[in-house]
Amino acid sequence: MGPSFCGNDPKANPYSVENGVLDNGCFVDALNLVPHVFLLFITFPILFIGWGSQSSKVQIHHNTWLHFPGHNFRWILTFSLLFVHVCEFAEGLVSNKSMDTNHLHLFLPAFMGFIAATTSVVYYHNIETSNFPKLLLALFIYWVLAFITKSIKLGKFLEHHVGPQQLRFCITALLVVLYGLLMAVEINVIRVRKYVFFANPQKVKPPEDLQDLGVRFLQPFVNLLSKATYWWMNPLIIGAHKRPIELKKIGKLPIAMRALTNYLRLKDAYEEQRTAEDPERSPSIWRSMYRAFGHPILLSSMFRYLADLLGFAGPLCISGIVRHLDTQNASVTSNKERYLNVYFMSSEELLQNTSVLAVLLFLALILQRTFLQASYYVTIETGINLRGALLAMIYNKILHLSTSNMSMGEMTLGQINNLVAIETNQLMWFLFLCPNLWAMPIQIVMGVILLYYLLGYSALIGATVIVLLAPVQYLIATKLADTQKSTLDHSTDRLKKTTEILKGIKLLKLYAWENIFCHSVEETRGKELTSLKTFALYTSLSIFMNAAIPIAAVLATFVAHHFFNMKCPTPSEAFAALALFHILVTPLFLLSTVVRFAVKALVSVQKLGEFLQSDEIGDDSWRNGDVSVSLDACKKNPIGLAKAINRKQPMRYQMDYNEQPSRRQMRPTETEEVAVKVSNGFFTWGSNLSTLSDINIRIPTGQLTMIVGQVGCGKSSLLLAMLGEMQTINGKVYWSKLPECEMLHEGNISKNRYSVAYAAQKSWLLNATVEENITFGSPFNKQRYKAVIDACSLQPDIDLLPFGDQTEIGERGINLSGGQRQRICVGRALYQNTNIVFLDDPFSALDIHLSDHLMQDGILKFLQDNKRTVVLVTHKLQYLIHADWIIAMKDGSVLREGTLKDIQTHDVELYEHWKTLMNRQDQELEKDTEVDSQTALERKTLRRAFYSREAKNQIDDEDEEEEEEEEEDDNMSTTTNRRSKIPWRMCWCYLSSGGFFMVFLMVFSKLLKHSVMVAIDYWLALWTSSKPSQSIGVEPDAANTTGWANGNISTNTTSSIAVDAQIDAYYLTGFIILCAAGITLCLITSLTVEFLGLSAATNLHHNLLNKIIHAPIRFFDITPLGQILNRFSADTNIIDQHIPPTLESLTRSTLLCLSAIGVIASITPAFLAALLPLAVAFYFIQKYFRVASKDLQDLDDSTQLPLLCHFSETAEGLTTIRAFRHEARFKQRMLELTDTNNTAYLFLSAANRWLEVRTDYLGAVIVLTAAITSIWSSEKGVPSGGLVGLGLTYALTVTNYLNWVVRNLADLEVQMAAVKKVNSFLGTESENYEGSMDASQVPEDWPQHGEIKIQDLCVRYDPMLKPVLKHVNANIHPGQKVGICGRTGSGKSSLSLAFFNMVDMFEGKIVIDGIDICQLPLQTLRSRLSIILQDPVLFSGSIRFNLDPERTCTDDRLWEALEIAQLKNMVKALPGGLDAVVTEGGENFSVGQRQLFCLARAFVRKSSILIMDEATASIDMATENILQKVVMTAFADRTVVIIAHRVHTILTADLVIVMKRGNILEYDKPETLLEQEDGMFASFVRADM
Repeated sequence: MGPSFCGNDPKANPYSVENGVLDNGCFVDALNLVPHVFLLFITFPILFIGWGSQSSKVQIHHNTWLHFPGHNFRWILTFSLLFVHVCEFAEGLVSNKSMDTNHLHLFLPAFMGFIAATTSVVYYHNIETSNFPKLLLALFIYWVLAFITKSIKLGKFLEHHVGPQQLRFCITALLVVLYGLLMAVEINVIRVRKYVFFANPQKVKPPEDLQDLGVRFLQPFVNLLSKATYWWMNPLIIGAHKRPIELKKIGKLPIAMRALTNYLRLKDAYEEQRTAEDPERSPSIWRSMYRAFGHPILLSSMFRYLADLLGFAGPLCISGIVRHLDTQNASVTSNKERYLNVYFMSSEELLQNTSVLAVLLFLALILQRTFLQASYYVTIETGINLRGALLAMIYNKILHLSTSNMSMGEMTLGQINNLVAIETNQLMWFLFLCPNLWAMPIQIVMGVILLYYLLGYSALIGATVIVLLAPVQYLIATKLADTQKSTLDHSTDRLKKTTEILKGIKLLKLYAWENIFCHSVEETRGKELTSLKTFALYTSLSIFMNAAIPIAAVLATFVAHHFFNMKCPTPSEAFAALALFHILVTPLFLLSTVVRFAVKALVSVQKLGEFLQSDEIGDDSWRNGDVSVSLDACKKNPIGLAKAINRKQPMRYQMDYNEQPSRRQMRPTETEEVAVKVSNGFFTWGSNLSTLSDINIRIPTGQLTMIVGQVGCGKSSLLLAMLGEMQTINGKVYWSKLPECEMLHEGNISKNRYSVAYAAQKSWLLNATVEENITFGSPFNKQRYKAVIDACSLQPDIDLLPFGDQTEIGERGINLSGGQRQRICVGRALYQNTNIVFLDDPFSALDIHLSDHLMQDGILKFLQDNKRTVVLVTHKLQYLIHADWIIAMKDGSVLREGTLKDIQTHDVELYEHWKTLMNRQDQELEKDTEVDSQTALERKTLRRAFYSREAKNQIDDEDEEEEEEEEEDDNMSTTTNRRSKIPWRMCWCYLSSGGFFMVFLMVFSKLLKHSVMVAIDYWLALWTSSKPSQSIGVEPDAANTTGWANGNISTNTTSSIAVDAQIDAYYLTGFIILCAAGITLCLITSLTVEFLGLSAATNLHHNLLNKIIHAPIRFFDITPLGQILNRFSADTNIIDQHIPPTLESLTRSTLLCLSAIGVIASITPAFLAALLPLAVAFYFIQKYFRVASKDLQDLDDSTQLPLLCHFSETAEGLTTIRAFRHEARFKQRMLELTDTNNTAYLFLSAANRWLEVRTDYLGAVIVLTAAITSIWSSEKGVPSGGLVGLGLTYALTVTNYLNWVVRNLADLEVQMAAVKKVNSFLGTESENYEGSMDASQVPEDWPQHGEIKIQDLCVRYDPMLKPVLKHVNANIHPGQKVGICGRTGSGKSSLSLAFFNMVDMFEGKIVIDGIDICQLPLQTLRSRLSIILQDPVLFSGSIRFNLDPERTCTDDRLWEALEIAQLKNMVKALPGGLDAVVTEGGENFSVGQRQLFCLARAFVRKSSILIMDEATASIDMATENILQKVVMTAFADRTVVIIAHRVHTILTADLVIVMKRGNILEYDKPETLLEQEDGMFASFVRADM
């Protein structure tokens, strides 16, 4: 029978209109079609024309994205409209089924309405993006028409007594309301935008950020649908596949999220709390955080509540579906209600239809997930905003910290770094998690109520189990945090030792001590591993609790239920309860974490509060010239005077004018000459004792003032006091100001007045290029820059750097030596265009030539020619003759002030004292001229570092050897492939280093555990479906359920009860056994994974350490120290602590998903067909996401480091920044860095949301398909209700775990990079320690004589490089003293390394006492010779340990060695004598003393050959002479090879070898060589004299 619009019942006349047109229901429905058709006719042409003309709709830049008023509300209404249309359509279809013929009018209007609503929203979106509101008129007309037609329909229903108990009435009423609201929204748009009916439509500009093309983060600007699904991220994430995401791609932050905006919000909230009544009260940070960021948190909490409530729809729908599956086939509609000739379905009927329930379940899941992700996103965005604001706040505070705080150690750099790196992040994380704090309790309460409603009291028992075990989890969590702390301590300790080893590796190898030090690191590592073991134990316990709690709860519940009710629950109850328990576990598990974070956040806020309340530097308005000395000079110009006083200055300064008139009446001539004047000053560093007392000085303008005095008499403090860094107890500092009248004439404003160029004593460099360090934010002027570089003699150093003056230096850049750093700082002070220059002891780290050059060219020429005022603190009295004004200090007060002449006449004693000192310094000067200066040495080390590093760069780059497999040409597709590939090779490498037995154990126990978990639930399904739930007193109409498992229903009730009890007991014992097995397996698996990770970490670190320590010395020349240290710090940390949990989580979630899909497929095989497209979708989502996530994570990491460095840099260079007055520039830089880091982090979290929304929707589709297929197949009567419940419960868990699979994969991929880096080092060649002779064949006392024969020796550092020694022949007799000299780079040091077989000797040989050293085992060879290196290396420990780490010598021998090295008296004076402490790097001894210790170290070894490699470079002349004698006497019978760069040290040698470019040039006694006038040696000696 064909369909017709009104149906064709013969009895009723469908088309009759006797009672009036509108009383025909069919006609009313037809009327309802009109608006929909109207809309489609109007909008389709417009859409097609629009799309045709602007085909690239998406690429239009977003400056057109203007939201019309009511944007979000409209989207929500439209979605509700679509939902109601779907309900209407479904209701129509069901009603149509119960009619005799087909009535199209029941469902056709609903279908058209659905299409029209969809069109309306597409149309609206296009109008909005093209900002053409006039076209909205069409929609307005549509809403009005639809509203009218629906109202007519509703009116007719009321006339015919159709009420709310009929479903169609409710639907129609809802539609009327929705259309009415949409109409209101449309009217509102007209009201606001005035695009029609008004004369002047309102012009609207797009938001500022969208006009800026740099903003790529569109979340705040896109429409609601795109916001909810992160659709705008698609191009970014999919594009990442082709080329990596760079900083340019993620652009800038929208204005509302920038650090500055948020800082101002937080600061206002913070300052508001300082009331007038109580200015001292410290504002609460919590309150200001709430005021600034409370709203979004409330919004997020609202989303969270909605999501949690929707989450309970899952279990309820499942219970409904399972309950109605059995009854559905039985029940047939008994009472057919008919009005208007058609059937009306009752409202309850809808909720009993299983298919409807399945769709509802699907929608609830989609909504729940959308809300949940929205809640996460809002909190994360707020957290990032808060972090930005806090960082800016901390930074602002740092810039105002009083210096005494920093130097008195109240605020250490470490504390500040912790605030920045740890406390702000703690607070950010707390914000991420805080909605949980109030959402979780509600979720738990709701869950328990529902459980009670399903299962009665027994459910409460299960819930109690969960609640009781929660504190245990909290306890474990706190224990975890503690062990993590101790692990951290041990690993810091281990790192310190490793760093020391790597820094002194050359020495360790030369002395054959590698193994001793290696053992000490292994020992510390052992301690670290012990605490890692505890850590692993607690982690696995926490994982175990998480997995076992639901099993225990379910077990308790069902056992209790059995004993209370003496019957098992129905399948619908059982599986709803199961699903509820799964929901309940998450909040309980998270609660412990959240509570822990809340506790941490409290601590962090307290620390922050203390920091923000700490002392600030005084108000230094004097620097801005408010109180100016040169008021008199401005008398001619009274306006100037008014200006000078009326600056917004505190009242007290104006008072001062009146109190001290005397001071203003200075002679005008005098005033103009003074740049800075301190009168009656008492200054302190914070304690009440004044450091400087009774200071009355003046600094004459445009002249060179020198401040001299002994060490510690307060010279530097005086400079800082003038800069306002010290606390003033009494007195004033006056800074003169150019009289304004003068200013106007001379145009002299260009010299920035109140900024002082200041070079601190401890040099401070920025992490930037050399050029940026010198220009320091001033405009670049080539000529001036060149002059500064020359004055500081930086050119030779710059030439050595790999990129010239564009090379990065500073903390993260290249390490420069002290002198080089100091010269750059002085250069910075010279370059700045300021009137006043303060130089604090600029010569301390420079040798004599450089000091002279700097004094002459830099200070006298460059600064004085510009008539700049210079204040110079120095110890070099020979420069006093250049000074225009001298201030002599003693014990914190001024001893004398005046010119050198004044002092000569008035204080003869002081002058004489200076004169003797000057003579002594002059003698030093003469001695020093003989030196091949210290600077040359510094340059040499720099050159060595680079020479070797460049060679390395030619050979390979750290990560280039990544993919050996892919040698084919690198076109687009291969890069794409490579970036989306999972590093299986590395995973295998990681697992295999954990040991095969552990891997097998892990895999086996994991599989077993998941099988048991499935078995438990399956058993439950069998048990609940095992019999009709028909025990005593069940209403008769429940008896028509069919019984499975025990065949037909026994009529004999009593016997059936007995049978039931037996069956129940059988199932119950099985259930208990399975649950117990499941719980034990949970424990076993969590332990195996953790301990697998532990053994892998142990092996990897052990191998890495051994490989690196035994690597040839060349490896350390070409591999930067930082890179090696990274393997031991960051990478080892990842392998120790991050990979095991990720691996655990990954295997668990993957197996859970797989077992769930397996269960569903085995219950309803039809599900497999639907699975294929889902699997394809999932594959692509994870593939794209992993690549993008990795890039974004890298960006986040790489942008975080500069930010942290900028903070510590600022804290270190505070005085300099403040003296230069560059606070604003540094603040700007900090805001930029923060924003960059926040952008990366925001994109990373948005990408995570993108992934989770996608996988959650996929999960929802899986639930829908599972539900539909099982309903469909149960109509054929295949699976029992219990099994359907089982399948659906499992489908629900899939949604939770799908995104974890992908996120863990992505994390694992990033973390495997650490394994890969470590692995790349494991491939390093070791030195050949064996040798061709056995150690036992070498005589005990070899080398007994010390005869050395060098035969045709050629040496190179690397097979790739040119030889550094070419065919060298020499013969050294026993006991000879041989001097080797030559220019830098002539191969002297290479020769010394050759004796120890440290370099590649590819031709020729060295024979010592008849044995070729290449045949000896290295350990033997190196332990029998001794060497003293040019850079002294000391290790932290005791003096005894430094002299003799092997512990083989007696104390007498050690004292003897110390005596020879002139150290005995000094060591005796130390507390502990030989056991006195040596700090890291020997910092507590001077360089000279360290060198002497190294000598003593060589004497302790009584070897007959001693090699000295430029060992006296850093010792003063007197000590050196003593040493010469000692070497000649103490080593009279031994062979000594001296490599010298001060030629006079080898004039007394028996034999001199002069080398040039790797060849021996001259070889004879020194006397003979001196006679050759034109010889090289002779010219050296002449140059030295």
